[in-house]
Amino acid sequence: MKSSFLLPIILVSIFSCRQPSGHELQLQNRIDSLELKLSSTYKPGFGEFMSAVQSHHAKLWFAGKNENWALANFEIHEIMEALDGITKYQSGRKESKLLPMLDPVLDSMNNAITQKNPLAFEKTYNLLTATCNKCHQATEFGFNVVKIPDQPAFSNQSFQVGKSH
Repeated sequence: MKSSFLLPIILVSIFSCRQPSGHELQLQNRIDSLELKLSSTYKPGFGEFMSAVQSHHAKLWFAGKNENWALANFEIHEIMEALDGITKYQSGRKESKLLPMLDPVLDSMNNAITQKNPLAFEKTYNLLTATCNKCHQATEFGFNVVKIPDQPAFSNQSFQVGKSH
């Protein structure tokens, strides 16, 4: 009885004390090397994502005002993609945790664009802008005030449907 109890303990001791094989050491070295590379891989900063959101927010306005619904659809999805990037690459920041407050207004904007409804678009765009500002205030970035753009920042893009220069 005593020997049947000791045998598993001896086997566990033997296997836990064995030295890793050359192949295992090689794999561990590769893992360590990849982890080092991964830790120094470029990761977009929060501000870069927000600059993209700002750019697409402005373009969204001019697309919607010109009833260029295909472009408006593109721009709203670019905003959503940038916000997804924040969630993926900047999840540890407190600002990232408040991004879900934008989901209902983004859904409403998507609906206004899908319905090609200029009045709903304008109303929802105003709500989107206000929600951005509320998020900025809640995250102590209230000094960064978003507004409806006065003129396109991109002079090399036409926002009118089917118009090319």
